[in-house]
Parts: sequence; C-alpha cells; structure tokens
Amino acid sequence: MPIPTDRPRPGRTLLRDDVLGTLREAIIDGTFAPGEQLRDGELAEWLGCSRTPVREALLQLARSGLVVARPGRSTVVSTLDLDRVREARDVVAAMHALAVRTAVPLMTAAAVAEMRAANERFERAITAHDTDAAIDADEELHGVPVRVAGNGILASVLEQFSPLIERAVRLRFDSPAGWGSLARHSELIDLIAAGDADAAAALAQETWSSLFPGGEPTRT
Repeated sequence: MPIPTDRPRPGRTLLRDDVLGTLREAIIDGTFAPGEQLRDGELAEWLGCSRTPVREALLQLARSGLVVARPGRSTVVSTLDLDRVREARDVVAAMHALAVRTAVPLMTAAAVAEMRAANERFERAITAHDTDAAIDADEELHGVPVRVAGNGILASVLEQFSPLIERAVRLRFDSPAGWGSLARHSELIDLIAAGDADAAAALAQETWSSLFPGGEPTRT
C-alpha cells in the first residue's frame, strides 16, 4: 500500500477515535483508492500507533461498508456499490427526519442562526467549486438538529452509515446538482424556525432520499 508522502505524520500517539477518523477520511477523500489493499502494519507505522487501534478501525470501517475485510487474507477499500449506497441513504434519511422532528421544539434562535451560517458557507463553497468545504458546511448544517435532538443511538447510526454517503456525495457536489441542496437547506431552516416539525422532518427525509435516484454516482 502506498503510504501518503505529502502528509506529515501525526505529532503524537493517536487515540482510537483519531485512528478511525483519519483512516475513514483517507478513504472518503480518495487517498486510499477503491480496491487498494490496506495492511495494518503499514498503517500503524504511518499513523505512529500500534496495530491494535488500526485493526479495530478497519473492523468498524468494514461495518460501515468502506472496506471489505477478509479474515486471514486481506482488507481492501471497497468499490462504490450503488445499491449499498442507496440502502445507507434510506437509513440516513430516516434518521435525519427523526432528528429534525425531535429537535424542532427544542431549537433555539442561536441554533437556527448556526444552521443559516452553515448554509451561507455551503453556498460560498459550491460557488467556488470547493467540494471539501461544501461537505463540511453540509455536515455542520445537518448536524445541528442531530445535536439538539440528543438521541445518542440515532447519532451512532448516522456515524456508522454517513461516511458511505459522504463518499458518494462528493460526486454530487462536483456537479450542478449540488445547487438543489442549497434551496432545500434554506427551506428546511425556514420550516424549523417556524416550528413546523412535521413539514421540516418530511423535507429532511426527502432531501436525503433524493440523493442518487438514478445512475449517480458515476465513478468508483
């Protein structure tokens, strides 16, 4: 496996969650390509940690569908399976709808303002064709109702399956389809601000369910 040479090694021993997050991001952003073999020894050397947290991270990534683990043989980065992406999308859509429905009665003016600010960053990123910034802003926006809802199990489900969606969504934000999300974001925020939990939840589910209705994404 070609360990990235354009990134500095971490300056400290990584915690278990840091290892998982770093490996997950490397798969999502394409540092590790589909079909690429991942060797825990090489990953541990790159991350400056022992093999144990790397192995644990790879098991978690396998549960999320980002890698395919073959016990006793090898672990490889998964290809982008559109059927699996759509299955994850449906679960993620339902969880975000539940989060919004739960959060609306609890939303403060500050939380709504946080969502509007994230949407402004999203618009600037889309205009600049900055996929990374667009995805970061999108996560921040949708993360507000999840945080306000305070449902730990819901958050855990999203943490498991959202990375698979994010990997595919990067393709969407590279195209004009990303602008559709901007309009939906604005409408969602307005409904939340108005206290309309049912309509906001329905729109949240529709927004996530609309991802990849046909042949998208087109690349692996």
